[in-house]
Amino acid sequence: MPQSGGVVDFFKPSRWTLEREETTFANNGWSNKDMDPISYWVSDATNLAVWELASSMLAIGLSWRQALPCIAVAYAIISVVMVLTGTIGARLHVAFPVLNRSSFGFWFSYFTVFSRVLLSMFWFGIQTYNGSQCVYQMLKAIWPSIAKMPNQLPVSANITSSGFLCYFLYWLIQLPFLFVTPHKIRWLFLAKGVLTPIAWLAMIIWAFVKVPASQGLFSQHATIEGNSFSWAWLSAMNSALGIYASLSVNIPDFTRYAKNERAQYVQPFIIPIAFTLCSFVGIAVTSAGIQLYGEVLWNPLLLIDRWDNRAAAFFASFVFALTTIGTNISANSLGAGNDMTVLCPKYINIRRGQILCAIIGGWALCPWEILANFMNGYTIFLGPFAGIMVTDFYLVHKGCVDVPAMYDPSGRYRYTGGFNWRAVLAMIVTVGPTLPGLINSINPAIKIGYATHLFDIAWMYGFFVASLVYYVASYLFPAHDTYVDCLISADHIDKQYEEDRKSPTETMQSGTEGEEKKCVNVETTKVQV
Repeated sequence: MPQSGGVVDFFKPSRWTLEREETTFANNGWSNKDMDPISYWVSDATNLAVWELASSMLAIGLSWRQALPCIAVAYAIISVVMVLTGTIGARLHVAFPVLNRSSFGFWFSYFTVFSRVLLSMFWFGIQTYNGSQCVYQMLKAIWPSIAKMPNQLPVSANITSSGFLCYFLYWLIQLPFLFVTPHKIRWLFLAKGVLTPIAWLAMIIWAFVKVPASQGLFSQHATIEGNSFSWAWLSAMNSALGIYASLSVNIPDFTRYAKNERAQYVQPFIIPIAFTLCSFVGIAVTSAGIQLYGEVLWNPLLLIDRWDNRAAAFFASFVFALTTIGTNISANSLGAGNDMTVLCPKYINIRRGQILCAIIGGWALCPWEILANFMNGYTIFLGPFAGIMVTDFYLVHKGCVDVPAMYDPSGRYRYTGGFNWRAVLAMIVTVGPTLPGLINSINPAIKIGYATHLFDIAWMYGFFVASLVYYVASYLFPAHDTYVDCLISADHIDKQYEEDRKSPTETMQSGTEGEEKKCVNVETTKVQV
């Protein structure tokens, strides 16, 4: 990077140009180090949203016996999708923004990428706001007077002075973690994985001691029935799917680091069990809260706010704060950072993308004013995204794709003007009918009749219908230019690149001159070596 020559030079684009690495893809200007195929694997853990979702099911009238199967089915479905999309990343060693070009088209893929960036920024702000509530409870445990802190902000601000202070503190606490390279952040998730179960176990013990299960959890029954129950159950399942709908799309950002794709096959067995158990904790504690305080405190921080034991309140809040940091990094800032490397690869890498996410998502979007219904409704896009990706890789191209061509705007994945009209059609067919439901969820005054039920199953509808439409369109009108005989991976090109650098003598001695180079066609992939 050029040395700074003063304030004027600081704002020159050349001052912020990333150094090019010696790779086959970065040479043509459409990649950088953080986008290139590498090996690593990371998994996500439980978070505050899992607790809140399970508890909120009691608030809409479901019993714990009905809520748990709903949660188990949802996480079983999303875990399978995560394995399918994650396997693509692990096999190709490329991130979501790059591999998405093979199904959506080079330029239309930017719609999915920009959508993911925007969603990540919004969720980063929302999770930061949730974390600030944890900080408030921690400070309240140490300094009870904060609860009486005068509010100097107007009602229209939708946040109090104490809330704003806690938000700033939590945002500041998160910031250093964004400077840690993604490859070295595993220790944070280890701490999160150890402390969170301890805190949740303590809370469920507290719940059963305060309110025996026979008087609390087991005595709780559904308050709705008939059609209302059926749609409430489906809507709750859709909400559960929505928690990890974003990660199911961009999990290749993490699985591309995997040493082998088999490492993640255990997820469909582990995720439903682990997340259902964690949800049970939230439901059990919330049920105890109903008996103790006479209301459904689905947010555990509201429950903690009622505790007299300040030490317990501090520890529980600290754990939830740590959990939220881990989720914000893995699901939001890292996702935004990965996606923004594609939007502007010359100037943005993952770390810079994370900082931009923290600034824009943390402040410019004013997360304390964001409508939660709008964020949950974004599943109308994420379901089709995942469906098209899975269908294209496994059913249309049967795993035979050209990785180097994904980095070439004029390559085989250009389709028609950079747009794969089959993906466009699938998006229109699925998003169009569910859009009125999203509008109604934001403004209930706008009546849409029974169309709201389609929104209640938006992710499932989007995933399966988009998959069907995309497959039929691809079968009837195949994009012949995108088909290859077998997988052309980055390893093929990297191997050829290294061989080209050797002298003829070295090549003959290594025995690679006559070695068969399967599926490598530099002319058709147009990779500049």
